[in-house]
Amino acid sequence: MANRRMFSLDVVNTDNFLDMPSSAQCLYFHLGMRADDDGFVSSPKRIVKITNSSSDDMKILVSKGYVIPFENGIIVICHWKQNNSIRTDRYKETRFLREKGMLCSNNGKYELFPTGIPDGIPSDIPAGNPDKVSIGKYSIDKYSINTICPEPEQPAADLSGILLPLIDGTDYDVPLQRIEKWGGAYPAVDIKQELYKMAAWLDSNPVRRKTRRGIDRFVNNWLSREQDRGGAYKASGRQQDQRQEEYDYPPEYKEMYKGLGGNSVSDTDGPF
Repeated sequence: MANRRMFSLDVVNTDNFLDMPSSAQCLYFHLGMRADDDGFVSSPKRIVKITNSSSDDMKILVSKGYVIPFENGIIVICHWKQNNSIRTDRYKETRFLREKGMLCSNNGKYELFPTGIPDGIPSDIPAGNPDKVSIGKYSIDKYSINTICPEPEQPAADLSGILLPLIDGTDYDVPLQRIEKWGGAYPAVDIKQELYKMAAWLDSNPVRRKTRRGIDRFVNNWLSREQDRGGAYKASGRQQDQRQEEYDYPPEYKEMYKGLGGNSVSDTDGPF
């Protein structure tokens, strides 16, 4: 692995970077110094600790688009290729090949593929030339990290228009077929209403947004919890039971009210 690391003024001399707290800026430089030759950092929590930074500083770097976190705890520096140019005779490919296969490059900046790891890329990609890796019938040339991230191919008629904000700054337009499937799996839940609630929650919590690969799991967990609570139907039934209990008067009260010139009181009439 090369020992020298560089930082481009095009990245660190912008208002977006300089508006961050100095502790977050410091953390970014330390992460860059300890990244491998593809920009991956295997122990970001340890670096946060030794630099006296905080988890909030890491969250800021994620929300500002300077690092991408993965589920196994590693991160990658988004502008790595803009910051560094490593000679081929000194370059050593990262060992995080599965995570690397989930990335594409947009004008030299790492971004996640819209659908996570592309179809056809096995999980056990071996080390080798990062630009040409072939395993049997699979070729990763067409998924090269030097290509622009493709947009998800989904007909507009099949989309609901309910947008869930993602951590990469894009939105996930929930497909109608997903809503139909969730409706069958969680019959006690008003699916669309809960999706709107999710969108509002994600909009208010940018550092806790999900990747396009992880958003379905987030939705399923949310709907599962709501189903376990009884969903909208249980809440409606509880209100109806409460109303029935409140206005179910004893017989002597009904007779008293009738003796005062009123009509007979039914179980569902309001207070007299």
